[in-house]
Amino acid sequence: MDVAPLLPMTTPRLSLRLFTPGDADDLYAYQSLPSVARYLYRPAHTRERSEQVAAERAAQSVWRVDGDKLALAVCRRDAPGVLGEVTLTLAHARAAQAEIGWTLDPRHQGQGYASEAALALARFAFDTLGVHRLYARLDVENTGSVRVCERLGMRREAHLVENDLDGDRWGSEYIYAALAADMVAPSGS
Repeated sequence: MDVAPLLPMTTPRLSLRLFTPGDADDLYAYQSLPSVARYLYRPAHTRERSEQVAAERAAQSVWRVDGDKLALAVCRRDAPGVLGEVTLTLAHARAAQAEIGWTLDPRHQGQGYASEAALALARFAFDTLGVHRLYARLDVENTGSVRVCERLGMRREAHLVENDLDGDRWGSEYIYAALAADMVAPSGS
């Protein structure tokens, strides 16, 4: 399924749309920060990498086979610019399992945008894409993302201890998951 004709998605405050190559500067503004890259288990982006990622994401709108990824720019409806992103990766097409994720520019955190965008994407995954089970993997120290998962009604299913080596630091992860019936409206920020 090509999801491009179904976008943008809107919420009371946000618009979720495909990235464009012109979003590279906004993407670089937060993806270049070590504090953001730390929870993504990869180095901070260079400007060139941000340009490449924006172009790649602009072309990703197909949802069919394992590994297909939908990355949407999170924008305020009343102002220009990209606040962050939400992602959905088809982990197992036959079992209808998908991984959800979100990253927000730190300047826009703490205002409920991540919860609002993640809930919209989760509902889209369940209602439009036919996802059966949605899960999120996050660093246990990423307390903001833990709160987003809990606001959405996701349950903590696993605590993986020192399962990932990030440079010279062992990281531990939580896995949260939900079925369609588990999802709730976010309650504040």
